[in-house]
Amino acid sequence: MSDSPLLDWSVAGAPFPGEVESGDGYVVVDRPDGMLVGVIDGLGHGREASKATREAIATLTAHAGDPVTSLVQRCHACLGVTRGVVMTLATWSAVDSTMTWLAVGNVEGMLLRARPGAGRTRESIVPRAGVVGYEIPALRPAAHPVAAGDTLILATDGIAGGFGDGVALEASPREIAEGLLAGYGKRTDDALVLVARYRGRRA
Repeated sequence: MSDSPLLDWSVAGAPFPGEVESGDGYVVVDRPDGMLVGVIDGLGHGREASKATREAIATLTAHAGDPVTSLVQRCHACLGVTRGVVMTLATWSAVDSTMTWLAVGNVEGMLLRARPGAGRTRESIVPRAGVVGYEIPALRPAAHPVAAGDTLILATDGIAGGFGDGVALEASPREIAEGLLAGYGKRTDDALVLVARYRGRRA
């Protein structure tokens, strides 16, 4: 869908069949040291789910420079009058080539390594049970070093599990996102998948 000096990224999504609005949304925003990327899933589907997600996106965009913990807390404070959301957020630092992520609820996240070497080929986020706007757990972000070509995939629960198996990293983020939606979209809920590939540290 788009790119920046730091990330090449794309999104594919679809609303619950019969609905006009999707409760799934995303944010990709520049911040002073890099970028903020996130996927938000309003509880349920339809207009009220979409309303909660839009409120979260507005808050995240307005405060994109904050740490991920503060961003979740800000959303929690402003979403109490909505049905709430689950979300996974990731901040990418152009200063030290790291990605820091945090999940509340069941937006799945994985980081696929372009050149794993002796290390792991995949990092998976550890979600914490909760609903932003209703009850959130202790927030424990995790940081990972990243290298050019490493690819983040975030997906709502409208995407069936196991979607990360066999992802071809030679494909573009757009091709990956559209392929995952077509191959793993459940059609029983809103569905959204975001793919972001790290270009490397800014010059």
